[in-house]
Amino acid sequence: MPRILIVEDEAIIRSALKRLLERHDYTVSEAASAEEARTLAPSEFDLVISDLRLPGDPGTALIEAAAPAPVLIMTSYASMRSAVDALKQGAVDYVAKPFDHTELLETVERILHKRSMQQGTPPDITDEGGGRQTMIGNCTAMQQVYTRIRKTAPADVTVLIQGESGTGKELVARAIHQQSKRAKAPLICVNCAAIPETLIESELFGHEKGAFTGASAARTGLVEAADGGTLFLDEIGELPLDAQARLLRVLQEGEIRKIGSVETRHVDVRLIAATHRDLRALSKSGEFRLDLYYRLNVMQIELPPLRDREEDVLKIADILLEKACKRHDRQGLRLSRASRQDLRDYPWPGNVRELENALERGVILAEGHLIHPDDLGLGPVTSRPPSPANTSLAGEVSTPTGDEDDLSLEDYFQHFVLEHQDQMSETELAQKLGISRKNLWERRQRLGIPRKKTARRPG
Repeated sequence: MPRILIVEDEAIIRSALKRLLERHDYTVSEAASAEEARTLAPSEFDLVISDLRLPGDPGTALIEAAAPAPVLIMTSYASMRSAVDALKQGAVDYVAKPFDHTELLETVERILHKRSMQQGTPPDITDEGGGRQTMIGNCTAMQQVYTRIRKTAPADVTVLIQGESGTGKELVARAIHQQSKRAKAPLICVNCAAIPETLIESELFGHEKGAFTGASAARTGLVEAADGGTLFLDEIGELPLDAQARLLRVLQEGEIRKIGSVETRHVDVRLIAATHRDLRALSKSGEFRLDLYYRLNVMQIELPPLRDREEDVLKIADILLEKACKRHDRQGLRLSRASRQDLRDYPWPGNVRELENALERGVILAEGHLIHPDDLGLGPVTSRPPSPANTSLAGEVSTPTGDEDDLSLEDYFQHFVLEHQDQMSETELAQKLGISRKNLWERRQRLGIPRKKTARRPG
């Protein structure tokens, strides 16, 4: 039950607001001033609703004290100036007094829902070898994935995981299974694209002896093997239409029939499916059954591609690098500054799987204690446009900081060029580096740093 702190110096308004929220199943605490609110540990609440004008400090003073809890500001002075000032200081929203009860409740519900979606905790997962691992990433999109896993896992409904190849769909399936009521039962994972079309029905549903040429013995299918547990069908968009019809019966009736058998068997299986394809579009072209799509799409989890998780890339890379170093007994290897820049800027069409392979390659090829861009083998990388906050002022040149002792001259050159080529011409870059334009061009070619077609000059 969400906990809300009301900070209002007028007792009548405070009491009325408390009754309103409690009638809608919120747990409410009260304070008459910002000072009193601080004694109640406002950061431990799910939401703080505060009047702007209070005795002593204003309500906006609670924004920092309540973090990470959001603060909703109430004001009798419903001017744009007071609202904008409150939002600039970090308030999540504002309401004008006297407020409409329905509007206030909708605002509260929206804020709490958004917060719950952004507070997902990465689930712990046990891999096939019995080792423990945690999903990596704190970006908003991944927070929503964690929240959806937490809410979906206990519900025992069919789940459709969508995402590009290499985004970690099987990890999500394992997390759902291990947080479900079926955690002690088997999780059977099947890649539909890896099984020949002529064998997939037999693999999934089993067959009787003599059902077809080569069927020298009866065989239990993977659906039946998952009885009581979870069946994960990866790349379900590759499943042939005949197999789709059989799977639909499993979902509708909980029944399977082996190939060559006249008997049906009851199975209790939770299905998790994954695909990188648009199943709705496939159903329109007749490649996928529309009724099966509706059966699968009870709960959907969308995995973001790595290129949309810029803030997570280096964190994931550091963890994968550590694992690769242990596998190859290359402890102490580190990514050079230029390599880290390339990892941030590369579009990652193969997502986390491609990142893992690049780091594995870097660990094997690296000489010394630094992994350079050539070791990663990513090819030419186009740098992302710099954000205004990171753009140097005209005439100013920033130099690498931090691990300078570990930087080679090539690292420094790549870092400098990538950071400043958007603001400087080739002539200016060469002058700042103390080399000729010809030397600058030759180094670009050797290190694989593409030249910008146009350079933006400060001004």
